Amino acid sequence: MARHVLKTSPIPMKTKLLHQIGLSLYNTSHGFHEEEVKRKLEQFPGGSIDLQKEDSGIGILTLNNPSKMNAFSGVMMLQLLEKVIELENWTEGKGLIVHGAKNTFSSGSDLNAVKALGTPEDGMAVCMFMQNTLTRFMRLMTTESEIRFVHKEMGVIPSWGGATRLVEIIGSRQALKVLSGALKLDSKKALQIGMVEEVLQSSDETECLREAQEWLQQFIKGPPEVIRALKKSVSSSKELCLEEALQTERDLLGTVWGGPANLEAIARKGKFNK
Repeated sequence: MARHVLKTSPIPMKTKLLHQIGLSLYNTSHGFHEEEVKRKLEQFPGGSIDLQKEDSGIGILTLNNPSKMNAFSGVMMLQLLEKVIELENWTEGKGLIVHGAKNTFSSGSDLNAVKALGTPEDGMAVCMFMQNTLTRFMRLMTTESEIRFVHKEMGVIPSWGGATRLVEIIGSRQALKVLSGALKLDSKKALQIGMVEEVLQSSDETECLREAQEWLQQFIKGPPEVIRALKKSVSSSKELCLEEALQTERDLLGTVWGGPANLEAIARKGKFNK
């Protein structure tokens, strides 16, 4: 469970080069049948995923199911995929803030859906579906918030890439402690171990969202096509083998070299914006 947690993300960014050309990480060769999974998820309504696109190039994605602490219903999982696709096609988009309604980020999956999708096959199918959907984030917390991975208490392990990403973020030793101990992480501890990038000062939902937008601005100044190419390049370097990452870097350079932003910078004779 995570309270008062905001996540910020570059867009568009999926987890493999395959995703950068519009394909999924999993397909039928892995025993994954997306349409079948979607039909099952449609049976579990409740809540919504709301998207607001700002003129600044920041998208605000709200997990909106406060009566269940923003737990993901099946329909919300489907809506999240739709919003991710919409964001990937938003050419002016440069950054994304994901937050939960009413001062809670998310308590995980709706237990009604969990009970109905109770077989190992269902669990793996939903996991693959969400791994195909989710991206990686930078994380912000408020001073009074906490993060806790309670999966052990539920008799499962994190899915949707959760355990893998946690190791990537804080290292295997810290991740093992956090997961096996189901530790409660306050904002001070989370910042200390590198779980979050920044602690916001306000606990008011509206105010901390404003703080998050201000914080994100420092990373998205510049033309959208350049910001997006930079973030794709960094993503590829972490996800792909060296040869593929270098090829992706060359391809991305080709999308901005000689472009309007590059030519304008050359005309300034190397004088950088402050």
